[in-house]
Order: sequence, then structure tokens, then C-alpha cells
Amino acid sequence: MTRITRRQFAGALSAIGAQFALKDPALAASDAPKPRFGFENVVQRAHDLALAPFDTAVPPRLPDPFDALDFDTWRGIRFKREHDIFAGADGGFRLETFHLGFLYRRPMTVNMIRDGIATPIPYSPALFDYGRLKVEKAPPVNTGFAGFRLHFPVNEPHVHDEVISFLGASYFRFLGRDQKYGLSARALCVETGSEHESFPFFREFWIETPEKGSNHATLYALLDGEAATGAFRFDLFAGQESALEIQATLFPRRTGMKLGLAPLTSMYLTGENDRDVRDGFRTELHDSDGLLIHTGAGEWLWRPLANPPRARISSFLDNNNRGFGLLQRDRTFESYQDLDLAYENRPSYFVEPMGDWGEGRVELLELPTRDETNDNIVASWTPAKSPEPGAPFVYAYRITAGLDMPQLAPNGMVVNTFEAPARALGSAEPVNPGAHRFIVDFAGGDLAYYVADPGQVEAVATTSAGRVLRANIAANEHIGGLRALFDVAVEPRSTADLRLFLRTHGRTLTETWTYPWTAPAA
Repeated sequence: MTRITRRQFAGALSAIGAQFALKDPALAASDAPKPRFGFENVVQRAHDLALAPFDTAVPPRLPDPFDALDFDTWRGIRFKREHDIFAGADGGFRLETFHLGFLYRRPMTVNMIRDGIATPIPYSPALFDYGRLKVEKAPPVNTGFAGFRLHFPVNEPHVHDEVISFLGASYFRFLGRDQKYGLSARALCVETGSEHESFPFFREFWIETPEKGSNHATLYALLDGEAATGAFRFDLFAGQESALEIQATLFPRRTGMKLGLAPLTSMYLTGENDRDVRDGFRTELHDSDGLLIHTGAGEWLWRPLANPPRARISSFLDNNNRGFGLLQRDRTFESYQDLDLAYENRPSYFVEPMGDWGEGRVELLELPTRDETNDNIVASWTPAKSPEPGAPFVYAYRITAGLDMPQLAPNGMVVNTFEAPARALGSAEPVNPGAHRFIVDFAGGDLAYYVADPGQVEAVATTSAGRVLRANIAANEHIGGLRALFDVAVEPRSTADLRLFLRTHGRTLTETWTYPWTAPAA
């Protein structure tokens, strides 16, 4: 990690918003041109770092009074807008840093790059409004920061709203227009869901000064961890659907580690398909309600999320996956009834590999939770062959943050999933005591055409265990689409992987709904 000396500080503080003062012109003219700092420098640092023993050290104490801050006091420390680090960028991006404290105790060095020269941003009490906190002695200039965020006029021309932040381990999140923070992304996850899970972290960042009036920002990051080091390049394009293009070079430290690439982290407490947790007046509570996968073969899969009674991992084997993401499809306020948290405006994140990722699997981890403060959902790509020490592992991908994202629904899509006991109401047919009913609503694509004649459409339902007893289709004019109902009989305590899609005369009309279901004990 770069350390800032007091000698550097006198000149460095003046660089906030402006370049350092030049040397004497006569001396400067004789200097050879300095090489420009770029991503290749970060890759070299990651390579060198991987050869050294992993440094687990975290400062045992933060300078007083920052060592024992609760969340509210830490949140009350505000970066002063008048010290915007990109001052003079003429209405483009603004850069603010987060103060150390609360859970965020590991310091990060943040550098700005101007004209190819990288300069650390020194800590100064002048950068922050400490709120109700009394600071008697200023921390040293090499204290570092917990993280940082960028602001950009993504919603209104003259209002700079936060569009991306990096805070804690390797977590980051970003927004497009009219979106509110919900799920997060990470640079890398390691042994997720196991007792050996570890959390790599960003040691240092370098941020290119954006061009005047541009919506494009470039950032480089040095990742460190017990399992691997890495160099990451982030290219942010802020807009209605903000996009983040990521280039990564990993240097594994250990063999046989299960690494999750492009991990997404979210929260799911309760929804229409999973009502085991009740929360007063709010009938649904989630940042995402489903996992969408675009397979290498071209199939679109939709997997509704759940809050399971115990940890559950689902794997979707694939070759050259085309994309996966955690989506928030339910955009109606009535589903959430939360005036403050606006779950209906939480973004969806969709990952698209740039280049071939080969064989592997999309892995979904669902953890049980009793409240909405815990992120209990993780989705990532795990290569079939684990990267090994001794050689760099290079990959790239794009994440898009959006609301409706119509490009992700080329055919009809799932909009609701319900479960119920199987009852043959009004029928002389006996009810199978082990049967369970699934009700799935599809809308979009060509489905509105078939609302007047749903008999032209077939519900194709399959199960990996037990058997499908019946499957029916009905028009659902409320959504301009169709409702499929099917009953499944499975042995007690057995788990079945269910699949369902709609077709007409051999032509597929929808994505494939997929869902695991465990039959209760008899």
C-alpha cells in the first residue's frame, strides 16, 4: 500500500482539485518524460504482491475518537462538497472519500491520475464535517480512507447524485437513472458458503481524471486476499442504464480454491412465492426477486429467489455462459408498501462475459434470514477448472444496472410465482395427498396475442423427481399474458428440480422457469 509522508503532504493537499505545482521551468525542461501510470502498472503490483506472504494486518486501533464509532455516528461524518476532488471538471464527475470507522477499519489508499501522473490523496480533517463527533487531534496524513464514491448528474442536469461507491472488502454498487441502492457486486468471492470462505479486499485505487463533460470514468484497483491478488480496471458509463466494464487479472496464491467470478450479492426476505416470514404491513421485502441466466446454448432461465429454512446452493452448469444477473422484476409499489425504502426502484444487475469463459457454472447461494438487514443471496460464475498459482488468470465482463431492461426478455417472461396445495375443486377426480401446485404467470413477448385463445398454447412442465400430474393454461388479462398451473407429486422429503415454459406448435414463447421444491414429511 502506498504510504504518504509529511514531506509529500505539503504539496499533495494542494493537488485536490488541481495539479501539483511544477518544478522550476529550467529544471523541468531537462527532465526526461515520466512514463504514464496505467493498468499495466497495477497488474505488475498484483503480480509482485502475490509472491509475498499475505499480510493480514488490520490496524488494532483507529485514532481517537474513530475507534469505537457506531453506525449513526460514522454515517454523520460527511465529506465536504466544497473540497470535491474533481473540482473544475465542468459538471461531470465528483469524487468524495469515506472516513474510516464503524465496520470499515482497513485503510485504503486512493490516488488520482492527472496527465498520466498518479498522486495519493492525503487525509486531512479539512475534507470532512465530523457532525456531532469531537475531534481534538487530527489523524496523520497517511491514515487513508474507508472507500470512495463518485457523483454524476445522472437524474437531472445540475444535480450530482451518487452513481458508484466502493466501500468494504471488494464490494461496490452503482446506479442508473431513477434507481435506489439495493444489491451490490464484488470483485471476487472465495469458497462462498463454506467454513473456508474469505473476503478479498481492495488495498489501493487509482482514478483517472475524467474528460470534460464525459459520462465515462476509469478506475484501477489492487485486490489482495489470502487466496489471490488481482488487478481490476473499471470503466463506468453513467446513464439511464449505467454500465460497468471490468477487466481483471488474478494471481492465485493457493491451489484448489473455489473462486466466484463477477459475484452479485442481494437480499431476499419474503415474496409472493415464499411467505414463511411475515413483516407487518409489508407483503414483500427483497432487493432482487430472481436469478436470470442466458446460457451458452441460448436458453433463458428464470429462477425465483427464496428464503430457505437452511443454506442452499443451486448450480447451473454451462459452457461459455452469455450472462446472468439478479433482477428485481416486481416494480409495483403496492407489492412493498414502503414509502422510505422504495424497493420497487432497486436496480437489477446483469453480468455479460466479454470473451469466452469456457466451462463452469452459475452458482446461487441462498441463506436463511429473519430480517431485511442481511444480504443472504449470492450469485457468481465458478470456472470448471480452478485458476492455479504461477500464471495470471485474465477475464472481462460487463455489468448493466437497470430497471425494466427489456433487452433481457426477448420472449415472454415470468412475472409471478405462487405455491398452493393441489385441490381439484369441483372435480370428481381424487386429490393426490402428496401433490403440490405451482402457479406461474407469464407476460411479454407474443403472449398478449394468445390471451383471447389460450388453448393454442401448451404448458411444458417437467420434474427431476416424482411426476407431473396435470398442467393447464388460462388467460390472465390483468397482466396481458397467460397463467400456467401444474401439480407435482414427489416422495416426502425428496427434492425435485422443476421446469416450465410455454410453447405453441413447437415454437417456444417464453423463458424457462426453474425452481427447486422439497416435499414435506408425510
